[in-house]
Amino acid sequence: MPGRPHGASPRKKKSNPLVTRGVEVVEWTDVALLRTFISDRGKIRSRRVTGLTGRQQQQVAAAIKTAREMALLPYTSSAK
Repeated sequence: MPGRPHGASPRKKKSNPLVTRGVEVVEWTDVALLRTFISDRGKIRSRRVTGLTGRQQQQVAAAIKTAREMALLPYTSSAK
């Protein structure tokens, strides 16, 4: 197979965390769920890392930004 080094095994597809939890619409009030999509530095994790679809990633990003505006989530990490 071109593009894969000799002897490398194919990668396992990531499981979608929203599907496994049964979440259809991401709410900005669900802070526990949104924290799983934020890095320890306060950045929103990418689709490549989280395993979300494009539409789900858009919903998560919008919900995180709204939760930050409502002061439910921090903009940056508090650790220095």
